[in-house]
Amino acid sequence: MEALTLTTPALLFSAISLIMLAYTNRFLAYAAIIRNLSDKYLERKEEALVRQINNLKLRLNLTRWMQIFGISSLLLCVLTMFLIYIEQQLLATWVFGIALLLLILSLALLIREIQISTQALQHHLQDVENQINE
Repeated sequence: MEALTLTTPALLFSAISLIMLAYTNRFLAYAAIIRNLSDKYLERKEEALVRQINNLKLRLNLTRWMQIFGISSLLLCVLTMFLIYIEQQLLATWVFGIALLLLILSLALLIREIQISTQALQHHLQDVENQINE
């Protein structure tokens, strides 16, 4: 196996940074939508609003874990670079492997969150279609 160099974990910095930016944007969008829905719910307590709020709570929780795993991956990439710097090659290899696994978990959660988002949009479209047909 080829030895890990400082550039290997450094390559993930830009990718993880872009992913974290996307996650943060999702988080901020959910926060705004939740505030808006909670205001609407206080005005009129509709079941559709409760479903939307519950859906957003799940998506917000997934986004939080996506961020935690992504940040942990970035942190372990930095630790890997430090371990390479102090010539702890074997430990650096293991830490980098864990960093990659955390990034995989983060991306897998993103896939799940996208599936839930798509289902929520399909429910909205169904509600609109039902109102059109009435």
